[in-house]
Amino acid sequence: MLALRLTRGAHPSLLLRRLLVAVASAGTGFLLLCVLGHAVAHPDRAPASLLRLAWCALPLAAAVHLAVAVARTDPGARPRPGLFSAGLGPFRLAAVAAASTAAACALGSALALLSYLLLRGGLPGLPGLPPNGAAAGPSAGTRPLPVPAALTLLALVPAAASTAVALALRPGGRASGRRRPPAATGTAGATAPLPAAREPSGPAPAGLPWGVALVAAGLALEVYGTRGAGGGVPLPGGVPGGPAPVLAGWALTALGLVVAGPGLAHLCGRLLQAYRPGTVRLLAGRALMDESRRIGRPLGVLCAVVSAGVAVSALYARTDARPPGPLSGLGAALVLVCAVAALSAAAVESRQHRAGTTAVLRRLGAPTGLLRSAALLRAAVLVAGFAPLAWLTAALTALPLRP
Repeated sequence: MLALRLTRGAHPSLLLRRLLVAVASAGTGFLLLCVLGHAVAHPDRAPASLLRLAWCALPLAAAVHLAVAVARTDPGARPRPGLFSAGLGPFRLAAVAAASTAAACALGSALALLSYLLLRGGLPGLPGLPPNGAAAGPSAGTRPLPVPAALTLLALVPAAASTAVALALRPGGRASGRRRPPAATGTAGATAPLPAAREPSGPAPAGLPWGVALVAAGLALEVYGTRGAGGGVPLPGGVPGGPAPVLAGWALTALGLVVAGPGLAHLCGRLLQAYRPGTVRLLAGRALMDESRRIGRPLGVLCAVVSAGVAVSALYARTDARPPGPLSGLGAALVLVCAVAALSAAAVESRQHRAGTTAVLRRLGAPTGLLRSAALLRAAVLVAGFAPLAWLTAALTALPLRP
């Protein structure tokens, strides 16, 4: 009940982000129900149904990633001194955030079930889409749907997302350890140093060399896998199959990009203020170094998604397979949209983290154009640092797949 009241009183932008979580949950739940429909309609093709279910792990992971990123932007999930007396300690706030996430995902699962039942014409009083059972193939409209299996699949996204949010916001976790800048106090405007005059908190991320090593290992494994004969693990959309080492190489490459993201963002901030930095470069560079862990990982995820999309497109072109079907397109769109939305949520979290410092700068007379220029410079440097990485990784990943 408390989670529902906080949801109703939330800021419209937070409600919009939670709506995106519900949409991601709805799309993932719809894909899971379509897999169930395929299994019911083709009981003699159990391996194909299991493979489709395994590929649904990608949109499921993307939806959970988005849910965690959105939960970190919720101001109500942050510990505050006045809430302890009301019984809302760190554990209770994490539980409330997990309940809010579960509610949003449950709404999406309900929408997925409604859409699926409309597709197979199973709702009395409402016309099916399309009529006359034209969608009986993917939705198993001519066969009864096992209710326990459908409810189990629909509960996957709310359960996984709420568990991930509770773990991410638990006391002592990375998200719950966000500190309030000294500028948030009433007298900090006169005594707190400028952010350009202090070092960013915490050591530099140590994942950059490990990420580079994982990317190199993934590319080497992919090159090794392309030497084998055809066949292997089928891909969604009708591609005959890709060798298992190639898919394992893609997974290692994607993991390497995610691991290297924070270190690369920190390096971009350090290079930005390397030689005679002015005020704008110094502010932008220190902010990037301080927020490298917060913004670098979603950037790495987005780079991994883009690189994998280019590689899969090259594989489709090599095999001359038919264009991806609507379910494959829905899964790919879900993964991409969730990656972009999670990056936007991370940017919002970073802005909230800088709110106290921004207030100090404004009280000290810093012009608005200075802060806007620093923000634009941070965005430009991140694009200049991560876009070539995504393009280079995609080109190297797709190179062995060319005929």
